[in-house]
Amino acid sequence: MEKLQSLEEFYRSKFDRIPENIRHGVGHFNVFKIDEYIGKHTKPVVYSRKDYYKITLIIGRNRIHYADKVIEIKKQALFFTNPQIPYKFEWIDDYKSGFFCVFTASFFHHFGNLNDYEVFKPNALPVFELTDGQLEDIKQVYGKMQDALDSDYAHKYDLLRNLVFDLLHYTHSMQTASKVEKQQANASQRITHMFLELLARQFPIEDARQRIGFRSPSEFAGQLAVHVNHLNRAVKEITEKTTSTIIADRLLQEAKILLRHTEWNVSEIAYSLGFKEATHFSNFFKKKMQMTPLRFREMDIAG
Repeated sequence: MEKLQSLEEFYRSKFDRIPENIRHGVGHFNVFKIDEYIGKHTKPVVYSRKDYYKITLIIGRNRIHYADKVIEIKKQALFFTNPQIPYKFEWIDDYKSGFFCVFTASFFHHFGNLNDYEVFKPNALPVFELTDGQLEDIKQVYGKMQDALDSDYAHKYDLLRNLVFDLLHYTHSMQTASKVEKQQANASQRITHMFLELLARQFPIEDARQRIGFRSPSEFAGQLAVHVNHLNRAVKEITEKTTSTIIADRLLQEAKILLRHTEWNVSEIAYSLGFKEATHFSNFFKKKMQMTPLRFREMDIAG
């Protein structure tokens, strides 16, 4: 897996130049039409994390490698990415179109926390397939972004922020009522949120010498200064899953990523994931996947 790609590296790879004051002032925002930056000789996007946010309107068949998942876009979709999760695009056919905007967290300083939105949370699946009618709505938003960016309007950056929020709220309104969070904030939600944030901050693992710090519910409870039973009750109440299940699922997700996208051996992966012995990791993986780590890697390469 490639190292974290910076915004500067993005511009260097696409345009051989870097905009002035990219890290200064009000933060950075830009919008592009995909058609203008792809072609037969375009370099494939490498599987990596980026240090910026990106919202992409994909028109055309596409395969997205996101965390440990592979998501196929049959026609058109909106895709949200954040600095926490690695990904790459793989176009399936020759027809490629759409838009994308890139921006930094500082662009929204004092205007809200992007990570509070469901599409940017670590456990979310941020791909939303669109109907033809929804596609036209989203294209209009990107068109307004391009017009605003090219204008001399004194408050255009406020307008651009509002247009990004339009995309976020439009997407949330597409979700069924059962998926919309309706519970009022309470102690259980706060504790669960802190637990999930602490878990997410340990990933992704990008160096074989890196090792996660917390793996058990009691270790997380200690970091959050709550009793482990209190943590377990809160997590179960909010997520309907046990704390141990959520930790195990995230370890398995990272294990599959490392097996699929690195050449590290099983012992190195086991160490990075906090297992004392490679055999303990192998037993954990086999129990979850009904196959050994090496068999998973062989099947992934073959298929």
